[in-house]
Parts: sequence; C-alpha cells; structure tokens
Amino acid sequence: MADIRENWRGLVAAALESLRQAKAPDAPAVEAASVSLETPPDPAMGDVGFPMFPFAKLFRMGPPQIAAEVAKLLADNPETASLGTVKQVGPYVNAFLAKGTLAGDTLGAILAGGDEYGKPGTLAGKRVMIEFSSPNTNKPLHLGHLRNDALGESVSRILKFCGAEVYKVNIINNRGIHICKSMLAYKKFFAGKTPESEGIKSDLLVGNCYVRYSQYSKEEPEKAEAEAQELLRGWEAGDPETLELWKTMNGWAEKGIAQTYKRTGISFDKFYYESDTYLLGKDKILEGLEKGIFYREEDGSVWVDLAPINLDKKVLLRKDGTALYMTQDIGTAIARNGDWPFNQLMYVVGNEQQYHFKVLFYILQKLGYDWAKDLYHLSYGMVNLPEGKMKSREGTVVDGDDLINALRDGALEEIAAKGREEAVGDPSEVAEKIALGALHYFLLQVSPAKDMVFNPKESLSFTGNTGPYLQYMGARISSILRKEEAGGRSLEGGKVDPSLLTHDAEWELLKTLGDFPKQVIRAGENHDPSAITSYLYEVSKGFSRFYHDCPILNAGSPDLARTRLELARAVRIVLRNAMNLVLVPFLETM
Repeated sequence: MADIRENWRGLVAAALESLRQAKAPDAPAVEAASVSLETPPDPAMGDVGFPMFPFAKLFRMGPPQIAAEVAKLLADNPETASLGTVKQVGPYVNAFLAKGTLAGDTLGAILAGGDEYGKPGTLAGKRVMIEFSSPNTNKPLHLGHLRNDALGESVSRILKFCGAEVYKVNIINNRGIHICKSMLAYKKFFAGKTPESEGIKSDLLVGNCYVRYSQYSKEEPEKAEAEAQELLRGWEAGDPETLELWKTMNGWAEKGIAQTYKRTGISFDKFYYESDTYLLGKDKILEGLEKGIFYREEDGSVWVDLAPINLDKKVLLRKDGTALYMTQDIGTAIARNGDWPFNQLMYVVGNEQQYHFKVLFYILQKLGYDWAKDLYHLSYGMVNLPEGKMKSREGTVVDGDDLINALRDGALEEIAAKGREEAVGDPSEVAEKIALGALHYFLLQVSPAKDMVFNPKESLSFTGNTGPYLQYMGARISSILRKEEAGGRSLEGGKVDPSLLTHDAEWELLKTLGDFPKQVIRAGENHDPSAITSYLYEVSKGFSRFYHDCPILNAGSPDLARTRLELARAVRIVLRNAMNLVLVPFLETM
C-alpha cells in the first residue's frame, strides 16, 4: 500500500510543479517531499488526501482553487488510470485508490515478506544503546519495574525492526545505604536463613529483609540508621565480613531478578554494576574545572552553572572531593561510548528524574562530546493499582512474579471453564503466555509519558482492547488455515485473484494492513509502543468485521475462497510481527 500512496504523492507533486511553472515560474520547484499525505476522516471522501494549504502563498491562490486545478490536471493524466480516481474535496485533492492494484500490492508484499514484512529500514546504520530496568538488589522486580522493562524491551525491538543496531544495557544498583538496610535486617532478624530453607524465590527473601528494616526503623529510628551507616562504612572500607554478606545477598537478588527477566522475555547485551562505576567521572570533572567549564566554591566544592538551560547550579564534587550520582553518570556515559560507540544513548527512567537527565546531557555537551546532543531520556509515568500507590519499604508493592502468577491462574480458570484443556495442548504453558500478553499489552497501550492504573481483571479480558483478545484473533486465523491445510474442497482449483477483494470489509482491512510500516516508523520516531498496540487493535477489529461479513472457506467460488484465505494469512503475518514488537506471545491455539 505504501507504494501506491507514494505513486499518488509523486503525481500530485508533478501536477503542482506544472501549476507552479504556469502561475509562479520564479518560485522554487515543488518536490514530492513537500506534499503532505493524510487519511480522510470518511472513506466516502477518498482513501488518501493531499492538503493544498502549504502552496497557497507560493501560488497566491486559495487552497480550494489550487485543489481544483491539481485535480483537473490529475484527471487528465493517463498515468492515474491504473492508480485509481481523483476528486477535489474543498482544499484537498483526494484519491480513491485502485482496489485491484492496492490489493495485489499489499497481499504480495506481506506474503513475500513474512517475518520481514513491515521493516521500514529508516534507522539503518544507526547505533542505539538503551539502558533500562536498573534494579536495586534489595527487592524483587515489582509492577513499576515491569513497566520499565516492557518499555525498554519493546522500544529496543521497534528500533531494531526499523533497521537500527541496538545494544541493551542494564546497570545494577548494588551498593549504597538502601542495600545496607536489607543487610542489617538480615543480620538482626533473618540470620542463617536462605531462600532454600524458607522455600521462597531468592530475591523475595532479600525484599522481605528490606520491608523488615522499615519496621525496625520505625521502632528505633536513630539506632537503625546508625547501624545501617556503620555497615556502609564497613563496605567502603572493605571489611571482609560485610563484603561476604553483601556478595551473598546480591547473589540472591540477582538470581531471582534474572529468573523474572527470562520469564518475561527481557534480555540485555551487557550488565554494569554500580559497585564498579560509582567512582567514575571524577577525573572528567577535574579536567572540566581546569578548562573553566566548572568552578570551585569557597568551601572547595565544584559546581556547574546551569543558567544557559534556565536552571540554577549543580554541585559535582563535594568539598571533601567525593563524587555524587551525577558525577558517576557522567563517567559511566563516557565509559559506555568507549565500550560500544553509539549514535544515541537512551535512558528509560521515570519522569521524576527529568531534571537529572537535563543536567547530565548539558554537562556532557559542555565537556565536548559530540554524541551528547543525541542523548535521550525516555521518561515514563507512574503505574499504580486501583487501590492506590505502591510503596516498597511498606511492603505494599505488587511483586512482579506474584502478579504474573495471578494472571496465569486466571487464564487457567478460563481455559478450564471453556473445556479447552485438550485443545490447547499444555494449559499451563498457554496460560503463562496469555498472562504475559495481558500484562505487556496493558502496560504498553498507554503512552509512556502518562501515569497509569494497572487493572489485572481488565487486562485479562478476552474481549475488547486487550492482549488476550489479540491472541484469540491470531489463534482463530491459525485454526482457519489448519482447516484448509487439512483439505478443503471449496478451495480445489482456486487461484489467488486480489481484484476479487472488493467488499468494504476487505478493502478497509487491506488498507489497515498496508499501514503497518508507517505505524512502525511512528512508534520508532516517538519511542512509543502504544502506536503499535493501537494499530494491533485496529487490525483485530478489521479482521473480525471481515470474518463476519465475508465467508472464507465457504466464499462461493474457489478463487474467492483462496484469495480470502490468503488475506487471512496476511493478517496473521502482520499480527505476529506487530505482537512481537510489544512482547505479546502469538498463540496458534487458545
């Protein structure tokens, strides 16, 4: 579909150029890139529309008058006959695409492309490093982490689908006072216990320690804080006993987190550890001080003036010469570019850190790194439950594994209620995939910048705008194709003839399928997977209408039946490709 639209764009540009030569010969030539392409709000108005507003000043004519003249030029052009018909609609030149041409082009592209269909290649040659997840080793992954992970993994897949070379990194926050708080609680209240002795997932034991410290700090706040600080000093001094406990508990946390990553389909190319990076950046700050990029206060601390970005100032080294998080992030970014030179480094971090990244990017540019201008903060909003906000230290967060387990069990109940245990093969495996589809689709259907409320019951619905609904559509199409492969008499001798696809439901479905590459580009440019989730729902609704209005295996003629079956096959290809981009497992049976 993209080809026929671009052909129309070229014809409209040529007509405008002819008009320019006649009306404004001294004006710059009209290029195809300057011609905008839109979709009319009502199919009765046309399939594609070209607004004439941008050319009013050039021709010193009203947009409707320009549209009338361009439409006449196009109608008189014999090249338009194979592409469809054209008419003026106010200030627009609208085209009705030739159905046979579009159907043939779209079906041919999808069926030939298969897993490759929809790849626009717009980011070919670009190297993007993307940092996401960044868990603390004092608790399991919770619902907030799951949104971060889904965003990071989905955007990575979308960028790669667009042709970019993507390198996924994760910094493990494995040091600091918050880690020592869990360690202190273990020593005081859990000593000698292990994940095996407790019969729980290893990261959950560490998380229980963090919650217990919070309780202890309420009982004896001054004592608890002093003891935690003492552990931190012991860690920094290299105390063997403290380091041994730190390694043990970090190992438990990382093992459990890795299990959740594997379960949810999240992966990384490289892990960084804060225990290795927290001293980075200090040398770069001192170099910047010598060059006059930064300045020293009377107490000896080093600062950067942020007036050029309409902020105040930021300390980079304390008066005792110790570094801060900002200093560490500066050094880590520079080290990463040395590890894997990138065109862009993207950070998937909550919106509460917007100030931090604005300052970080500014400082790196001041230090003279060319790649700093392309640093990007993929900021996202909070995710809460219908009951309200979650708090880790109070133990009110939703553990990621517990949530997936609950969704899986709900899916299992639905499979049993419908008597589908034998039909689906392995009910537990299918229920797990339904749970992941429900979770990821719900998390990604909201634009990243927005706060959201995760409703487990709504996410698991098998009707409406949900992951399970998409999976059901994919399974339904797979069932139709299996029936044909088993031998369908109605298709004997049938040949594919795209010109037979003239029903309104077929036409709208074809246009939607042809939009896939454009939606991928949109999602990649905006770093927003919700463009893909919205598109998937449109495809599913389009197929549902087509399936209802247009019999496939009982179409009435072998040629029409065969052609409609290939249209269904094309829908399955697009669903599978798009669902993979938003972490929704495709199911052959449900």
